[in-house]
Amino acid sequence: MKLGFIGFGEAAYEMAFGLNAEGVDQIYAFDALLDDPNFSDRIRERANKANVELLESAGEVAAVCSVVIAAVPANKTLEVAQSLAGSLEKDLVYVDVSAATPKIKKQAASVVEDGGALFVDAAMLGPLPVYQHKVPISASGSGTDGFMKNVADYGMQITKISDNPGDASALKLIRSIYMKGVVGLMVEFLEAAKKYGVEEEAIRSIDETMNSKTFVETMNRLVTGSALHANRRAVELGGSIEMLQESNLDASISIAAKEKLERLAELNISEKFKGSKPDTWEEVLELLMEEKEVSRT
Repeated sequence: MKLGFIGFGEAAYEMAFGLNAEGVDQIYAFDALLDDPNFSDRIRERANKANVELLESAGEVAAVCSVVIAAVPANKTLEVAQSLAGSLEKDLVYVDVSAATPKIKKQAASVVEDGGALFVDAAMLGPLPVYQHKVPISASGSGTDGFMKNVADYGMQITKISDNPGDASALKLIRSIYMKGVVGLMVEFLEAAKKYGVEEEAIRSIDETMNSKTFVETMNRLVTGSALHANRRAVELGGSIEMLQESNLDASISIAAKEKLERLAELNISEKFKGSKPDTWEEVLELLMEEKEVSRT
């Protein structure tokens, strides 16, 4: 396999370094910042460490490789694909690992496939410095099977989602709602705990609650229970918000959570389920979707 990278920042470097160690000895790369004095030395140093040959253009990389991984910023995803429209070889596997939206991934796939190549929407679901080429990857698009076949012997961890470009990126961005959103919640929680000098007790209490069951069990219990008692819990959270504001602490995440609970309260779960809570979170989401459809009409 001749492997190419378009964009040779941290992600590409870590993947290339790991794959070279696995035995991939023909790796090529192009980076638009190669001649920038602020980045040139770093790019060349990384290429040397990973045994990567740097080429003068993205087109050259596409011309000599059977698999090309585009590791560019999300705002460059479509631009880079369009720049290669006339130089993509038939059956070349073009893998986009950017954090672009599903809409952009679909547009990039159209450009790549119009040129005869195969497109892979690849979402990396972990830190590259930790996993390198073994980072868990969810992939979708016409080239997914070919990509997995090409790298089957090199230890990559790829899960096929579908043949539809954009599906893998949707998964990554949806995951980010929780993984990034929970950080904001944690900071708001910790600021309040520190302000009132109860951080150890607060952390221990949350730890005991969250680790008593699996994530799936805890998620289901919190969503269904909160749907049943949404109004009361919104009022309770209002007290937390008042406390934060009185202490001149940011309450933005709590305010947003209160608004979400108030939306759940409007579903009248208690009445619909005769005082019992739903069995699954899916039932709650179904009611939310029905409410949304009604509000549209």
